[in-house]
Amino acid sequence: MTLLRHTRGGEIAERHALTINPAKTCQPIGAMYAALGIHRCLPHSHGSQGCCSYHRSTLSRHYKEPVMAATSSFTEGSSVFGGQANLHQAISNIFTVYQPDVIAVHTTCLSETIGDDIPQIAEKAAELGLIPEGKYVIHANTPSYVGAAPTGFANMTSAMVKYFSESTSPTKTAGRVNVIPGWVEPADMREIKRIVAAMGLDLILLPDTSDVLDCPQTGIHEMFPKGGTTIDQLRATGDSCATIALGPVCSGPAAKELTAKCGVRHATLPLPIGLEATDQFILELRKHNGGYVPQEIADERGRLIDLITDMHQYFYHKTAALWGDPDQLVSLSQLLMTVDILPKYVVTGTPGKKFLKRMADVLEDRKTDVEVRQGPGADLFLLHQWIKNDPVDLLIGNTYGKYISRDDGIPLVRHGFPILDRVGHQYFPTVGYRGAIRLLEQILDVFLQRQDDDCPEEQFELTM
Repeated sequence: MTLLRHTRGGEIAERHALTINPAKTCQPIGAMYAALGIHRCLPHSHGSQGCCSYHRSTLSRHYKEPVMAATSSFTEGSSVFGGQANLHQAISNIFTVYQPDVIAVHTTCLSETIGDDIPQIAEKAAELGLIPEGKYVIHANTPSYVGAAPTGFANMTSAMVKYFSESTSPTKTAGRVNVIPGWVEPADMREIKRIVAAMGLDLILLPDTSDVLDCPQTGIHEMFPKGGTTIDQLRATGDSCATIALGPVCSGPAAKELTAKCGVRHATLPLPIGLEATDQFILELRKHNGGYVPQEIADERGRLIDLITDMHQYFYHKTAALWGDPDQLVSLSQLLMTVDILPKYVVTGTPGKKFLKRMADVLEDRKTDVEVRQGPGADLFLLHQWIKNDPVDLLIGNTYGKYISRDDGIPLVRHGFPILDRVGHQYFPTVGYRGAIRLLEQILDVFLQRQDDDCPEEQFELTM
């Protein structure tokens, strides 16, 4: 917080070799989260114990649930001579003690730097009889110095397809679709399943963290909760009639892999946050259910439009600053534009292609009024400098933005990952029409609270 208190406006110096308060998290966290969406899967961090502890603790603090994961626990010797012996010992211990169906190995900076060959190590483990019959070891390469958490999520989800998806028939199963949800909350995955079921379609969601990281309290600890995509479901993805990837960064690679491997055609859509993005999702689902939209879904859309109509006066001409993951930023920006809030500053530390073009498409003729930045220099320090020079009315992003909120007195709506200082985000969806209503309610609440806090006594109104 002291660092942000010292942020000053004025001339903004471009930085090429220094990131201050990055607007991203590292690849292995995304891979670990994706792996938790496989039923009876234990994520495994191939690297030092400290890396695994950091990733587990961050996920636990965000989801307020115990996150189970194993580690190769590299020592100085492993760092020099390689981690094969450590991983073999870990595989033996994990299957003996914890008995998962799948170990999902993701690499870290250390194991990537020394060049450990995970497929070769796993193959050798199978030759040594360390992998019991009917059990599996899968892997994804996720060095922290490349990409970010969405990249790790995408790599692990692609690994699910590479290791498990099968095409058993040239005729695909009509009425069954795969949906790759991207990095969203367990409640969002639950909402996606509800929407697809309401549209009359069968669904395989991969991965699926509902009933894994939002479990009911029963008083009994379960090492492997009831949720998650099963191995049989992962295999069956190769026979579905289509795949819908929600978000090109997190979900696009796995959808392309499934098309290449099993011939399942795919459509890559924006994350369905807001009116337009959810409309695109519903229209895509209509292609596979005979072309109808049930009244239940139409009514939800109508309620969202009614809310926008009733409360537009409070949104009009407000400005916002956003940071986080690319897929979420694009759809959140589109939602704000729908209600005439201008996303004035948008930053993501996640590298990649097409984000700037996607943002330009959303902003249309307003793009010259907006600062959009991506990559190493796109951090919260840059965002705070922009805000010092020209403030905004609203902040939308993870918990790390609370320092800017406190320093400049700007309302913050928490969204994305990680959220470390609030409870409940894992239970309330922000995707779909219902999710958009929830988001707009949160935005409206902070605007009206600010109006109450700032207005003089003679303008303090009971009805607003």
